[in-house]
Amino acid sequence: MTVEYEKQGNVGVITINRPDARNAVNSDVAQGIESAIDRIEEDSEVWVGILTGARTEKGYIFCAGADLKQMSVDPGGMSTEKGGFAGFVQRERTKPIIAAVDGPALAGGTELVLACDMVVASRTAKFGIPEVKRNLVAAAGGLFRLPRKLPRNIAMELALTGSLEFPAERAHHFGLVNRLSEEGEALATAQQLAAEICENAPLAVAESRRIMLEATDQPDEVGWKLSGDGIMKMFGTEDFAEGLTAFAEKRAPQWKGR
Repeated sequence: MTVEYEKQGNVGVITINRPDARNAVNSDVAQGIESAIDRIEEDSEVWVGILTGARTEKGYIFCAGADLKQMSVDPGGMSTEKGGFAGFVQRERTKPIIAAVDGPALAGGTELVLACDMVVASRTAKFGIPEVKRNLVAAAGGLFRLPRKLPRNIAMELALTGSLEFPAERAHHFGLVNRLSEEGEALATAQQLAAEICENAPLAVAESRRIMLEATDQPDEVGWKLSGDGIMKMFGTEDFAEGLTAFAEKRAPQWKGR
């Protein structure tokens, strides 16, 4: 299978599995990622997702971007109607996804990372949008998401030089990467981050994610409105009562997601 999906407790792990093609995105990968996101979104027991890449014979790699062989004959095949490129970068979803990046995440691989909510990267990971080197434009979100995550001049340099040498430690310095790991440990570190998120109420996590995405860069009155509506939603849930009861009883809450 070009994309593998594994449910681990409350976490769904998506693995791009094209090691012979450096985990490049083709039609099968796009359809596979879209299907995996569908499973995460539809499963009430899955609260967080992780997106990673299979190890190759030459070492770790997250994703080399679009499959250029397919692009030359069928560029549209690497996208889906619901998710855009790789079935993911334009996908509307409610649950957080963590990118677990070991080795390079280049071109469309960087754009997959930018579409995730958080990023864990090993010290061997590196990022870049080299499309200009092939007379292409980074059209899967890189040109507007990268300057939201990095200082604009740094993002501009990456876009216009096409540099492939933006290492994980520098990305961590600028805030693109949440947590660094040693080589081969990005997935395990992402699983630890996911476990920390899963200690919290899944409805509140999803609502907090939604509000942050919608309110950032908007006037304060938008943030106040979304925040007020969000807390009112929580008041009407079973997990609201459970959170208060667990606090009073000095025990860990048992979240139901409803």
